[in-house]
Amino acid sequence: MTSKQSEHKPEPLGRENNVELISQAKAGSHAAFEAIHRMHVGRVYAICLRILADRDWAEEVTQKVFIRAWTKLNSFRGASLFSSWLYKLAVNVILGELKCPTGRIEQQCAEKETQYHASSGSEPIQILRLDLEKAIALLPKQARIIFVLHDIEGLTHGEIAHAMELAVGTCKAQLSRARKLLREALKK
Repeated sequence: MTSKQSEHKPEPLGRENNVELISQAKAGSHAAFEAIHRMHVGRVYAICLRILADRDWAEEVTQKVFIRAWTKLNSFRGASLFSSWLYKLAVNVILGELKCPTGRIEQQCAEKETQYHASSGSEPIQILRLDLEKAIALLPKQARIIFVLHDIEGLTHGEIAHAMELAVGTCKAQLSRARKLLREALKK
């Protein structure tokens, strides 16, 4: 993804399948898949960015999502909306990225804070308020994903439960947990 693509404003996914484009892409049409990519790349990138909290990493993972979509396109049967299928695929790719044992998000937040203090030329100061993006990045993995998908991207609990293969009750509990943790973090 080029920087121009990453600056592209996410387009709404809509609720309709574009059956013809999907059929053409399944048949091997690169032009049809490029059209699908253009329709969905902004939203997929936005989800990746909010969950991963790093622009470069989000661009990289967005590319991985569409590579996986291309290779798995024939598994889309049309029983659900294409956008729901793509969300589930994106969540799975993101979860795979987050399984990295190095704790990349937490490490990046610590590095950014260190860089801030080093560049300010003054003693480290106690930060009284976290900005929302940092607070979201520090949420536990599952709570962060559910918060982003529900409160930011507007998916229903049912859609999230389907995408993450969880019970609806688990999604609701994790969303409640995420909101509570965010309130606590933003009060500091």
